Amino acid sequence: MGGDTGLNGNGAPRSKPLDAVAQWPVRSATAVVARREATGGAIVVAEQTGDVDMVLPWASVTKLLVTMAVLVAVEEGTLGFDDPAGPPGSTIRHLLAHASGLGPDDGLRPFAPPGRRRIYSNVGFELLAQSVSQHAGMPFTDYLLAGVVHPLEMTGTELPPGSSPASGARGPVRDLIALGAELLAPRLVSPSTLADAVEVAFPGLSGVLPGFGRFEPCDWGLGFEIRDAKAPHWTGTRNSPATFGHFGRSGSFLWVDPVARVACAALCDGTFGPWARQAWPPLADAVLERWAGPDNNLA
Repeated sequence: MGGDTGLNGNGAPRSKPLDAVAQWPVRSATAVVARREATGGAIVVAEQTGDVDMVLPWASVTKLLVTMAVLVAVEEGTLGFDDPAGPPGSTIRHLLAHASGLGPDDGLRPFAPPGRRRIYSNVGFELLAQSVSQHAGMPFTDYLLAGVVHPLEMTGTELPPGSSPASGARGPVRDLIALGAELLAPRLVSPSTLADAVEVAFPGLSGVLPGFGRFEPCDWGLGFEIRDAKAPHWTGTRNSPATFGHFGRSGSFLWVDPVARVACAALCDGTFGPWARQAWPPLADAVLERWAGPDNNLA
């Protein structure tokens, strides 16, 4: 990815939306904005702040890594979205969309039949990793490295042995924005596969977005939380309804706005809480005001 000069046409410093990250109530924080240029489609780093090589926890943003591994496995024919996985009647598609009926961390006892409720489930993503491992005939971490981490040159990222595929990844924000760049312009999977994954799966399901409350509907794609009309939300009012991504308990997030052609990633050593609910939406608005191209028709 290329970079920005940091100067406007008159040679004066441009405003830096990510300067606000320094005000977060944490010891260390780092963030990067990438955008896809309208001409040529190149992905460039527009702005960054903090130590972009500092290894920090991703928490639930880990689910995006698992999602990409599943998408790669589907494209390779290793497994299919409609293969059985999880409780009776559930499939890979249900697990990705938090629609299997499994609870957040309560083992394999379903709380509802598949396809009836949107129940955010960490155990569901652990089952996804198991399914990939079983179908591929190798440990999930090996598949993740070979299928996603190494091809995207995410050299500082790992899912340590014994850590949960739902929340255990660690790495620098430089690697996280590389994942964002892949989601802006996919190379590991076809554009059609990614398009399917960022469409609402099982439309109309109600559920809870952790940290923000209950929504009817609580829209989700295949692994990706979709902004749609949710309010309040952790992205900004300028984000298009098509914005997708994930945030984590460690104060981590990655969102991708395909309409604006902008991705923003952040990591810190704090804990998600009221400060993040207050700080993240205006940050997203400032990022889009500064970096969304003038030819974009933002909703």
